[in-house]
Amino acid sequence: MESTRLQKISRLLQKELSEIFRRETAKTRGTLVSVSSVRVSPDLSVANVRLSIFPSERAQEIMDNINQNERGIRHQLAQQVRYQLRRCPELKFHIDDSLDYIDHIDELLAKDKPKENEES
Repeated sequence: MESTRLQKISRLLQKELSEIFRRETAKTRGTLVSVSSVRVSPDLSVANVRLSIFPSERAQEIMDNINQNERGIRHQLAQQVRYQLRRCPELKFHIDDSLDYIDHIDELLAKDKPKENEES
């Protein structure tokens, strides 16, 4: 269970990272990176960031690019939160594929659903 302080820091980091990714993806047309969630370790040393990437076909390519630029992203984040946090946590990025999973489940359910007109 997270403390209130950890939840506030997680929300702050999520908001600031979302703004950083919004600015960066505005330069590249057709891609969207949103921050799904941020979980901070109890000692505030590591932040696990889950990213939702659209289009999902390019997710791995974009994720590799983000991981290569992790230091620069962390530096930008540190500049944004320098008055709220003493040390910016290390960032660990993960792909949030829950939307793709939901779409897959919907496709499976639609495929198995019997047509209503066949019963008449």
